Amino acid sequence: MNCSISGEVPEEPVVSKKSGLLYEKRLIERHIADYGKCPVTGEPLTMEDIVPIKTGKIVKPRSLTAASIPGMLGMFQNEWDALMLSNFALEQQLHTARQELSHALYQHDAACRVIARLKQERDEARSLLAQAERQAPLPASAVTAVSNGKRASEEEDMGPGAKRMHPGVSDSIIAELTDCNAALSQQRKKRQIPPTLAPIDALERYTQLSSHPLHKTNKPGITSIDINLSKDIVATGGIDSNAVLFGRTSGEILSTLSGHSKKVTSVKFVAHNDVFLSGSADKTVRIWQGSEDGNYNCRHILKDHTAEVQAVTVHATNNYFVTASLDATWCFYDLSSGLCLTQVEDPTNSMGYTSAAFHPDGLILGTGTIGSTVRIWDVKSRGNVANFDGHTGAVTAISFSENGYFLATAAHDGLKLWDLRKLKNFRSFELYDQDTPTNSVDFDHSGSYLAIAGSDIRVYQVGSVKAEWNCIKTLPDLSGTGRATCVKFGPDARYLAVGSMDRNLRVFGLPEEDASTES
Repeated sequence: MNCSISGEVPEEPVVSKKSGLLYEKRLIERHIADYGKCPVTGEPLTMEDIVPIKTGKIVKPRSLTAASIPGMLGMFQNEWDALMLSNFALEQQLHTARQELSHALYQHDAACRVIARLKQERDEARSLLAQAERQAPLPASAVTAVSNGKRASEEEDMGPGAKRMHPGVSDSIIAELTDCNAALSQQRKKRQIPPTLAPIDALERYTQLSSHPLHKTNKPGITSIDINLSKDIVATGGIDSNAVLFGRTSGEILSTLSGHSKKVTSVKFVAHNDVFLSGSADKTVRIWQGSEDGNYNCRHILKDHTAEVQAVTVHATNNYFVTASLDATWCFYDLSSGLCLTQVEDPTNSMGYTSAAFHPDGLILGTGTIGSTVRIWDVKSRGNVANFDGHTGAVTAISFSENGYFLATAAHDGLKLWDLRKLKNFRSFELYDQDTPTNSVDFDHSGSYLAIAGSDIRVYQVGSVKAEWNCIKTLPDLSGTGRATCVKFGPDARYLAVGSMDRNLRVFGLPEEDASTES
């Protein structure tokens, strides 16, 4: 048995009553005199707690002077004992110092993170203040702001019952919509799959190419995505109330559009015009106009809705757009003036709208309701011409195929496909469990593929009413939230842009070397 301090066989062994550990008597006496506690357990210890262990009597030599070899050995023994005690104390102090240093480094790192976040929030606040000063309205004595961003007196805009007056959709606008429909329908008959479209075997090899933190960390979550196909710019709307324009090719943020007071629920590009639309839970829609320096300025703030704006969709003419809201109305706007031409309210329906999309030809509008019904509207007459029932829960997303025949709708219970020629459901997909809704659905521009977002992202090959729709790729939600909120195909389905409940935009596609081989 060895001493717990020196590790050697003790000459005068003693044992602690409290810990039961064995010590050399002279070493433990000196340690108790210096520290008053057990050197191993740290418990308070006195000499009364020390019990000697009796061993055989050994005749000790007489004490000699330091000049003799036995005397020198005794001195060396005393020095060794002191060294053991000092070394043991130093090891304990080193362990304590390491713990204190680790704690101090952690506090320093946390302080640096807090300082960086505060600096970022300060810069964002300064940017918002500067933008607010640029967009400051004229004095109230001169003009009064109305719903559509134009300036006029309230008496001119308010009708009987304190409701806003709208000029309506004129015959010339209806003729424009009809001509657009005829031209697009004629083109669709001659439509062919573009040779640059990504083939099926390319989509099967899709993997994550990049991840970009576009929104704030204190309010993570991307709620909507749109892509400017001609410029390859991705727009995201976030819970942090900002819309972000991201250049996919350059990998840089081109512009951050601030102004909404609540989360941005829908974002849309207007093709061939440097105009961008954003709808928000703050009940407003904003029209942003791009400038030569790459920045976007808010041109109109539209305030016709009395509840959250859930969807914005642009007409094929790129001259008009529709907004849908939880106030159970949808508004038809003129893009150039920001004027609400008509606000459609169905007296037989009190359910708010959660999604909306124009048919590719532009004369049909689809809206999804919070009550699980899909409503089809004739844009010219603003009449409800068909209703699709069968979903469970709110209809979260709507997408028309470019072939003009198919409509895909997503809700809590999964995905349903509808044949617009026969007005019936011909296929349903129950993709996830009961607690996981299907959040987004999108046909690619050629109508060849269909992307679905929920707890993961799935890509289907578009079939027909009778032919199967095969799942060709399942991509995991890498955000760790288990909830992909929006998905959008890039040009020629060469990549997928995905938003989730974290702050990152993720791009899935082929790696560069594989993409060049495919080309």
